[in-house]
Amino acid sequence: METNKIYRGRMIDHIQLVVADLAKSKSFYEAVLGTINIPIAMATEEFFNADELFVSTKESKASAGALTGRVHLAFSTREKGAVERFYEAGLRAGGKDNGKPGPRPYHPGYYAAFLLDPDGNNIEIVYHGEASYSSSAIEINF
Repeated sequence: METNKIYRGRMIDHIQLVVADLAKSKSFYEAVLGTINIPIAMATEEFFNADELFVSTKESKASAGALTGRVHLAFSTREKGAVERFYEAGLRAGGKDNGKPGPRPYHPGYYAAFLLDPDGNNIEIVYHGEASYSSSAIEINF
């Protein structure tokens, strides 16, 4: 499937995680990302794509035959309640608690939760508090 539209404006363009069990990871990421409206856009036996998060097996061409090391990956939301939904969905989908939803001292309004995914990656969901945005993203059409 060819992508004809992408969104940019975030600091990270894309990231790839290479995991031991793709089915477990897909179940986990479908659950947590569904709470912030990020769908799994494309999936095969070797990888899936969710808003420029690529998750693959070590058998995929792009993995070079090795699992990735521990990664800290944070997703943002503009809704405080999404932090709890993300966290609870992740626990139900096999994630492990790595920091319950709550305020953090990083800056005023920072509210986050942390989960370990099936491969031990530290997955965060963060609400930065009330803010105004100049744009949600830049749409690029091919």
